[in-house]
Order: sequence, then structure tokens, then C-alpha cells
Amino acid sequence: MSLSPVVEKIVLHWGEMGARWGVNRSVAQIHALLWLNGRVMTAEEISETLGIARSNASTSLDELQTYRLVTLGHVIGDRRNFYEAKGDTWDVVQAIVDERKKREIDPTLVVLREARALAESDVSTPADVRARVTEMLGFIERMTGWYEQMRRVPRPTLQRLIKLGAGVARFITRKAS
Repeated sequence: MSLSPVVEKIVLHWGEMGARWGVNRSVAQIHALLWLNGRVMTAEEISETLGIARSNASTSLDELQTYRLVTLGHVIGDRRNFYEAKGDTWDVVQAIVDERKKREIDPTLVVLREARALAESDVSTPADVRARVTEMLGFIERMTGWYEQMRRVPRPTLQRLIKLGAGVARFITRKAS
């Protein structure tokens, strides 16, 4: 399967973006290919299309399944595995954000909580360091709490809220006056 210039451009960019986020380039490229293709593909098709080793494709597809970005399916009479990416943009973005939170934000919260506890019992920790750690921890906890609340907001409501953009701030400011 040859790629159109548009698909090739996005697949290559997805790989670069993934690498910047700490995701293997092949993983990101496979996701982009499946997402843009909009149909099921076998690991063999994917590896041939992207010019990567079959083992790399299989490992990458396993990783994409753990991220909940790709699902595995089967066809009656065919022993091969077929893979399909989530097609809904909201579902794709939500899965990516959830994974990034799990890999980046959650470990940071653990470290900041441990550092705050240590700073409280360690008299050699300067007061300004203690204050910065506490402030950063509080900020990330508030943002994480907000994120969890937004995860529970129904999609249509969230879409309307996003469309309002800065208008929400004007509404809140007006109500506070």
C-alpha cells in the first residue's frame, strides 16, 4: 500500500510528535496510519506500508492496545489479527491525555508529595524551597482535580464549554461583580 502525500506527511509528523512525548516513533506512526486509514489492517500490511520490521509492528500494536488507541479484531476464516484505531477524535484525544497524565503528571504528584513530607521533617530544607514544593503540589492537585471533574462532564456540555472559550471568564467576572 502506498501512502498519499497527505497521509505520509501526517504519519511522519505523528512519529516526530510521539518521539518528543517519549513514545516510540513506530508506535506513533502506526497509530496515525490506522487512524487515517479508517479500516482494519494486519500487522503485515502495516509493516510493509511503513517499511518497518514485522516484530516492531507487533510490539508497537501491543503498546497501542495498552493505550486504548487500537483494538484487535478477527475475521471468520482468517487466522491473522486485524487492528483498528479509534476513529472518534474525542476518544483519541481523551486516550492520549489520559496516558500522558498517567505517565507524566501522576508520578510528579508522587514525588512532590514525598518531597513535601520530607521537607516538613527536614529542618535543613530552606523555607522558600518548602513553600515552592507546597505551591507546585497544590497547583498540580487542583489541576488534576479539575481534569477529573471535566472527565465526568457529558461530551455535548464539554463541547459547548470549549466553544465558549474566554467567554466563560467574562461570565464568571460578571457574576462576581
